[in-house]
Amino acid sequence: MEHLTLDTFKEKICECGLGGGGAAEWKYKGDVPAVIDFYADWCGPCKMVSPVLEQLSEEYEGRINFYKIDTEDQQQLASMFGITGIPSILFIPLEGKPAMSAGALPKNEFKRLFGEVMGVEESRTTHG
Repeated sequence: MEHLTLDTFKEKICECGLGGGGAAEWKYKGDVPAVIDFYADWCGPCKMVSPVLEQLSEEYEGRINFYKIDTEDQQQLASMFGITGIPSILFIPLEGKPAMSAGALPKNEFKRLFGEVMGVEESRTTHG
């Protein structure tokens, strides 16, 4: 899972709200949906979520990009998204507005949200 800074966020995710455009100018730059984990090193629940997201990043490799943002280091990004509690997880579909979830979620809830919010279903064996 890649850690994002302000510069890499603008490059890979969106330049929205980081200059003249305002937060309403959301236009995701990625070619697959993304999940961003807003966390801090001192946060206990964040430490519980991290290995779950690591597992999911392997299971959904190539279909969802997974990123992390340290709210202590990247306060501008945290404030742009109104992060008041952590962990906060941002689910970014290819089309439409992203959705935010607060708190540590179990793995099956992440999978449900991947399908519901981002249209990415759990991997099944495919033939073809």
